[in-house]
Amino acid sequence: MSIKTIKGIDEYTWSKFKSLAARDNLKMGSLFARMVDDYDRHCEEFWDKILNTPKNLSDKEAEAMLKTVKKLRSDYGFRK
Repeated sequence: MSIKTIKGIDEYTWSKFKSLAARDNLKMGSLFARMVDDYDRHCEEFWDKILNTPKNLSDKEAEAMLKTVKKLRSDYGFRK
């Protein structure tokens, strides 16, 4: 077992982390590993939900919107 250092943790956060580990009767390393796994899983679920939702616009509506935006951006005052 080696000792690792986490920088930037204030005393309140560290004591809360220790108390969470003690409350669940876990070693702090096990709690940290569980927290990292949960965080990773929630991020994956979040992006799956965002990227795999049904379309809000049909392809025809999206093309019409792109044409309108292109026309508006060609007006004076917009950068090309």
